[in-house]
Amino acid sequence: MQPMQKFALSFAAGLLALAATGAHAQAFWKWRDASGQMHIGDTPPPPGTPAKDIISGPTVGAGPVLTTPASSAAPASVPAGDSALERKKKLADQEKADKDKAERAELDARNAAIRKDNCTRAQAMLKPLQEGQRIARTNANGEREVLDDAGRAAEIQRTQDVIASSCGAAPAH
Repeated sequence: MQPMQKFALSFAAGLLALAATGAHAQAFWKWRDASGQMHIGDTPPPPGTPAKDIISGPTVGAGPVLTTPASSAAPASVPAGDSALERKKKLADQEKADKDKAERAELDARNAAIRKDNCTRAQAMLKPLQEGQRIARTNANGEREVLDDAGRAAEIQRTQDVIASSCGAAPAH
């Protein structure tokens, strides 16, 4: 082995040993502040940090975790006689339910916008079809084809189906 490789191996081994002893000798805290910013450090979070925002901290001989009073941390729906763990679980379940409800509302709003757009487009397409305007399509070979009467009737039916499902009711003829 070359002297440089021996030195590099010794140095790496020393760093690993130092890292291993340093990790056990020092406690790290991990928490989120009021704005949602993640903090990691060797000092505990500031007093008044809610327990739900403290992600990790020292567990061996560290003493009590800094939290806000139970009355302000627990939602009104959590009974006062529950243990801290049960309150924390109920709070997490409530937050998850609220998040799911907000996501559903956002999805419903996006779907409503899509349905409205589909309705508008289908209604705009139906009028030229019913008036007998020539409608041309490009086939799989890239050739232009004009709809015949059967194709027009099928397209009118398909467009009316889209209007019925997107607009809520078929238009009057």
